[in-house]
Order: sequence, then structure tokens, then C-alpha cells
Amino acid sequence: MRIGLVVDSACDLPKAFLDQHNFTILPITVRIGEAVLADHRDEQATLEFLHSHVATRGHEAETMPFTVQQIHDLFLGRLVIDYDYVFCMTITKTRSPIFDNASQASFSILNDYRPIRAAAGHDTPFALRVIDTQNLFAAQGVLAVEAARLVAAGEGAPKIRARLEHLALHTQGYLIPPDLYYLRNRARTKGDRSVGLLSAALGTALDIKPVLHCNRGETGPAAKIKGFEPAVQKTLEHVARRVEAGDLLTPTVCMSYGGELEELHRLPGYENLRAACRANNVEFFESVMSLTGMVNVGKGAVVVGFAAEGQKFSG
Repeated sequence: MRIGLVVDSACDLPKAFLDQHNFTILPITVRIGEAVLADHRDEQATLEFLHSHVATRGHEAETMPFTVQQIHDLFLGRLVIDYDYVFCMTITKTRSPIFDNASQASFSILNDYRPIRAAAGHDTPFALRVIDTQNLFAAQGVLAVEAARLVAAGEGAPKIRARLEHLALHTQGYLIPPDLYYLRNRARTKGDRSVGLLSAALGTALDIKPVLHCNRGETGPAAKIKGFEPAVQKTLEHVARRVEAGDLLTPTVCMSYGGELEELHRLPGYENLRAACRANNVEFFESVMSLTGMVNVGKGAVVVGFAAEGQKFSG
């Protein structure tokens, strides 16, 4: 069985990995004023857009994910011919309509694919599964990496589906935003009142940074730490301890940064986490954060994800 993999462009993984495993990207288009970029996981284009537009006006951005019709057309134009079964893994449905759009599109895809496959010489059924990763950005990558491993190992679709749905429940994503004012302004632009002016002002005045935790689609503060770099360090130390304890359900840690990766490498805790992963045979993936991620959480934000049971932050 030919199994294909689809992710949206908010899934933070290196483009080389996505290309190696033939991932199809559902691009998310970002508009800031007159500037428009469809995010296809091109890190150079993302960084250029960041430096030109996001740093000053990113909170005003409009993000436009693939519509139901665009997803339908993508599948019928290529995927129903190239594959027999496709897993489409999306950013959490609590933060984006991509999961709902893909789910809605799946009904018409399964109704319309037969003549297209027949014309291409395929007389077998086509199937697809839309999976809500229930997480964001780098943490989405945990499921995508495991899916690629299972496909490469020749596992069947039922086993892959069960494994991914289980991991989605236990993927832990941690986000450290550097600028609470930016986060507040972005939230207000989207109609989200979860970051109030008072908390943003107090956090900025006292240099208090929240460590935000995402699991099962819910995002909330895991800790509040004075200073951005100490917050990053304590978060990465927490992840390193989970790695060293053998807690991970899959040998994967994914990390993304809202800027040049050289800046990420200089942050405290980064080298210790890399060393912990190497010592425990855990694969470490790092990438420039998606354009969607950066306009939502700000330039310089750090995200790290892994799969493990238990959510208690021990920073």
C-alpha cells in the first residue's frame, strides 16, 4: 500500500526532512498590509518576510489556510493517484480551521476519487484520515516524524492511525514568547481576550515570561519565570530531564525558533538538551518557526515538543 503524508505549513520541521519523506504541505498564506506570502516551509523566504514585515506589524497579520475546495482539489489533482491511503495531520483545531476544512473536504474527496483513479489505471479503493495533532508548531512535528518512521518501516494504515491518535493525546508542547505586548496585540486582532492589558503590562514591567503549555488542544501557563533566557533555560532543562528519564513515547524532540537558528543555538539550555538527546538516542529536529507561528506568537519565540505521559512542569 502506498501511504502518503500531509501536514499544514504550521508544522515546524526542517524542509529537508519533509522533502526526504515526500510530505505534501497545505500552505497557509499570510498577509500584512499589501505584503503576501504563501508559506511552503521555505526558511529563507520566511526569514526575509520576518525581517521586512513581521517584526513591526506582525500582530496585524491575516492568516488564510487552505479552504475546503483547495484541499479537495489538491487531493483529486494528485494525491488520490499517487497514494492509496493518506494521513493528513493538522494544527490543533482549537486554534485553526484547517482540521475542520480538511475533514469537510474528505467527504467529497471520497465521493469523487473513483473516476480519477480509474483513469490513472488504479482499480483499488482510496482512503484518507484527518488527524488533529492537538498541538502547535514544533509539537505538531512529533506526530509527523513518527508517521514517517512507520511508513518507512512498512507498517500498515490501521497501526499508523492508532499510533498517531495515541501520541496526539500525549504530545507536550512548550512555548516561550519573548514579548507579552506583541502576544496581547495579536490576540486582540484575532478577537482573543486571553492576554489582558494589565497582565501584559505587569509581565513586561517585571520581565516575567510565561511558559505556555499545550496538550490536547488546550493552552495555558505552566510557569512564570523572570527573564526570557531563564525561562528558555528552565524549559529546556525540563525537557532534557524527561529525555534522560526515558519518559518519551517516541525518540523525538522537535524545536523551532522565530528567527535565525544561530540565535537559538546561543540560548541557555540548548546545548544541554542536544547532549541529552544524543546520549539517549533521541532524534533532535530544529527549524525556523513557520510564518504562521511567528505572526501569532512573535519574533524570537521558542517552541519545543515531545511525547510523554504526565504534564507537570519541573522548571
